Amino acid sequence: MQHDVRMKQLKSETEQIRKETEQIRKEAEQIEKDTEQIRKETGQLKRENARLRSLNARTKALLSSIDQHCFPDASNSIPLPPTEPDSSFS
Repeated sequence: MQHDVRMKQLKSETEQIRKETEQIRKEAEQIEKDTEQIRKETGQLKRENARLRSLNARTKALLSSIDQHCFPDASNSIPLPPTEPDSSFS
């Protein structure tokens, strides 16, 4: 009698272990899929980051060029000759 009870108990425990093992396998597969998705997204983000850095560098260069041409420093600017008052208005 105790043998039958113990056998049922072992069978139940074995089934529980099988179910838990299957659940762990499914979770491991999902982790692998998630990891692969993260790898893909990381690659995309790295490429986007590089593109944005390049764009930022070009923007800074363009702004610097605009500043140099449109707003030259006083030391770099060509002074305008002083204008003589027009004698016809005196």
